[in-house]
Amino acid sequence: MKSKQWKLRARPTAMVGREHFDFVDGDVAAGEGEALVEVQYVSLDPAMRGWLNDAKSYVPPVGIGEVMRAIGVGKVVESKDPSLKEGDFVTGMTGVQTHASAPAKSWTKIAPELVPLPRWLGIVGMPGMTAYFGLFDVGAAKAGETLVVSAAAGAVGAVVGQLGKIHGMRVVGIAGGGDKCRYLVDELGFDAVVDYKNDDVKKKLREACPQGIDVYFDNVGGEILDIALGQLRKKARVVICGAISQYNSPNIVGPKNYLSLLVNRARMEGFVVFDFASRYAEAAMAIAKWHKEGKLKAREDIVEGIEQFPETLQKLFRGENFGKLILKV
Repeated sequence: MKSKQWKLRARPTAMVGREHFDFVDGDVAAGEGEALVEVQYVSLDPAMRGWLNDAKSYVPPVGIGEVMRAIGVGKVVESKDPSLKEGDFVTGMTGVQTHASAPAKSWTKIAPELVPLPRWLGIVGMPGMTAYFGLFDVGAAKAGETLVVSAAAGAVGAVVGQLGKIHGMRVVGIAGGGDKCRYLVDELGFDAVVDYKNDDVKKKLREACPQGIDVYFDNVGGEILDIALGQLRKKARVVICGAISQYNSPNIVGPKNYLSLLVNRARMEGFVVFDFASRYAEAAMAIAKWHKEGKLKAREDIVEGIEQFPETLQKLFRGENFGKLILKV
């Protein structure tokens, strides 16, 4: 079967764009023990930019000439393994292409009648898992504490903030623009917001957190991280989930206020959600329950057309997406 595929042509050193990929027709087929999937939706995530760098990381970089790595959902159109049958819906590493083949054991069967397909890439997918384990395991969140989350209107940040509210925390979000900030307060129940595009972030954050920050869940890095480090309480926890402000920069800026960790006996810890793979079912069940009860809301930003992949990916790094960014194939 022919598959339209986005393959890596060259490694970007700044903003990723169309010039770094080739859009080609490739051949895919289901081998023994494999299943061929018609991809319907592809998740676009900040981590994809890191996968393009030829540097040591938690996964090998995408190779030149390889299909761009991505998580997706789709329908099985051919199976050569009894665990999956034609018509089943699955999620897994599809790549940015219209059809994907992989060992049946690498696909996870999903139920679109319970949750719409795009949502399996968001709130009950990897972003939801990331928020759950990052806040509760790495951040050791406690009721009554103050939680600050950056990129709070994004796929991970929005879930983190809502989980904090469910857990009895005071939640402050940092986001860009009036629409996103209003959404966080009016729709998701955040206690306060800081608009990094229009506010004096340092001043506004101090007003929103008069007692300081107990848990800072960071998705952006750079200047925002430094400001948050300067407002930590004793025994605070800083969760490093991402640093989207740095991904396309040739000169990465590290934290200057790191001595705040010493002064406040605080800790800063990075994590990768794959480390919690054995407990995904735990998180999925909890998130699905809260979602069904109306305690967890979700929003997707869906762009149609696989041919739009490079420009759609750029939306992440320009802060243009509102909710979980997904490409409808």
